[in-house]
Amino acid sequence: MENRPWHTRYPKNVRPSIETGGYESVAQLLEKFVGKFKDEVAFVNFGKEMTYKRLDELATQFAAYLQGKGLKSGDRIAFQMPNLLQYPVVMFGALKAGLIIVNTNPLYTPREMEHQFRDSGSVAIVILANFARNLQEILDKTDLRLVIITETGDMVGGIKGPLINFVVRKVKKMVPPYKIPGAVTFHQAMAEGSKMTFSPVRISKTDVAFLQYTGGTTGVSMGATLTHENIIANMLQVREYMNPRFIEGDELVITALPLYHIFALTVNFLCMFQLGARNILITNPRDIPGFIKELKKHKFTFISGVNTLFNGLLNNPEFKEVDFSRLRVSVGGGMAVLQSVAERWKKLTNIPLVEGYGLSETAPVLSCNPIDGTEKNGTIGLPLPETDLKVIDDDGKDLAAGHPGEICAKGPQVMKGYWNRDEETKKVFLEGGWMRTGDIGLLQEDGFFKIIDRKKDMILVSGFNVYPSEIEDVVSMMEEVLEVGAVGVPDEYSSEAVKLFIVRKNENLTREEVKAYCRKNLAGYKNPKYIEFVRELPKTNVGKILRRKLRELELTAPAAGSIVK
Repeated sequence: MENRPWHTRYPKNVRPSIETGGYESVAQLLEKFVGKFKDEVAFVNFGKEMTYKRLDELATQFAAYLQGKGLKSGDRIAFQMPNLLQYPVVMFGALKAGLIIVNTNPLYTPREMEHQFRDSGSVAIVILANFARNLQEILDKTDLRLVIITETGDMVGGIKGPLINFVVRKVKKMVPPYKIPGAVTFHQAMAEGSKMTFSPVRISKTDVAFLQYTGGTTGVSMGATLTHENIIANMLQVREYMNPRFIEGDELVITALPLYHIFALTVNFLCMFQLGARNILITNPRDIPGFIKELKKHKFTFISGVNTLFNGLLNNPEFKEVDFSRLRVSVGGGMAVLQSVAERWKKLTNIPLVEGYGLSETAPVLSCNPIDGTEKNGTIGLPLPETDLKVIDDDGKDLAAGHPGEICAKGPQVMKGYWNRDEETKKVFLEGGWMRTGDIGLLQEDGFFKIIDRKKDMILVSGFNVYPSEIEDVVSMMEEVLEVGAVGVPDEYSSEAVKLFIVRKNENLTREEVKAYCRKNLAGYKNPKYIEFVRELPKTNVGKILRRKLRELELTAPAAGSIVK
């Protein structure tokens, strides 16, 4: 393959065909690369290494255990754990057995867990002991009949594994007491599976592989049905796009985003699996000092994350001591990469922080900036091979370049629909297979796409559309600002007014200084009417700022004295 970006390797208006390569399932594709890289290290966690061959052996044992417990192809199994060696084992094993994987955020409350398990019809779960207490509260309200409980150090082995479990339980007291009759430990499941025989199952590429739950446009969490074909296509699309910088057998990947998140699952795990990569699983990336300590041990070639993660690393002085000599690709996704963060990252590492774009509904990647040095900060780059993007107005009509509207997507990675929600599925699909993303953006004259904001986050000020990400991008350029979130709040004069929530880097920063800066850099109607200084911003487990939570905070307890006069 030529060492050039995919969009320059082909004549204009001609795109490479991304087929599934004859593979009917994700498991079948993974088995090919297990055979190719069998003695190479696939995953590392807490210093413990696991080869491709060993992963396959353990996954087969787990698949045999599931079959032995009566689970059959098409049954749903939930996973609720952070990045541990257990995750690739149970994921690969479940896929071998033809099960549908329901990835579950470990930070979910019992109410959120109950909804997801009931909605998906999950009959089995693999859960970290830290969260078993929550499961206990709602177990009898679900269809779960097989509960497998694992602990953080279960696959580390030796003296270190039990020691990790002891510290987590007894020293840090991170495992609330629980009682789940009939539950089995991960070790018990694997021991039983080693004595059983796995029976291969027939899987079609149109079968569902994953249910990725997402808020959607209604606020009700819905399962995006991602087929084996969706996942395989995106694996191949990402590899084709990144091919100029990827070197088979030479990639060392830092996976800080949780594998239950579709970005890390497809890009860091599945795509890199094709390259024989060594994958470093980071269990707790929120512990920035600990994360940096781990980074210092490796000359990594690839890292992905969200803007807040990169910002957190850059704001720690020890991050400068990390060896970036082999770093080839840095990708930001999940939320907008702010220009200030991208510029600081490139200055320190000499490698651009390119922004990609996608959704849980699209397996996930739809577009990405080029990795050959021609990236354009502030854009989401170019569509991946065999992916089409367009912009439409409120009436569904196509818009020309330069005109903002809703971005729509079409490609082999786009989901089949929402699990058991035909009406919601109809709402997001247009004629011809185009899916509405709910994101407001535009096509630039140079062919690059730009996100302006989520449609639901748009602020309406006196009839003008104000996009929070633009305001956040501007305010974040202030040296005294660590993080910022912008939302719309009710206003009797202008329908809505802009309010900023700011985490200060310099405690001496005043509202008057922020006001003056905004007046200099933003049109009058975009200027914040309210500013509140806070200690931290609410975020998802992968670091995305939750504007919804900021709006809820404002409605329940408006900040006194925060108005900018």
